[in-house]
Amino acid sequence: MKKTYIYVNGELVEKGSKEHHDSFMVMPDISPYKSMIDGSMITSRSVHRDHLRQHGCIEVGNEKMETKLPPPIDTRREVMRQQLANMTHKQANQVLNEIRRKFT
Repeated sequence: MKKTYIYVNGELVEKGSKEHHDSFMVMPDISPYKSMIDGSMITSRSVHRDHLRQHGCIEVGNEKMETKLPPPIDTRREVMRQQLANMTHKQANQVLNEIRRKFT
């Protein structure tokens, strides 16, 4: 089996060995930048997160992918209204004429 080695603190250590996992990693803070939203200076990650939240923005690539379904239509009347709204005048008249024939 082939082994892989990496340098840790200047020493060659087998990848996945205990010496490699004993250390932790500290992520440096972000460099200050000028906001494209309002021109203010963003100086830290916490300010960045608060700024995005305050302006209703999300960081692209970090958003949750959720399928948002339209709310269900509650009433029969609303369903009929939407169906009629999608019909042409001619189609609506045909439906009304069929209903009249059935009930007369």
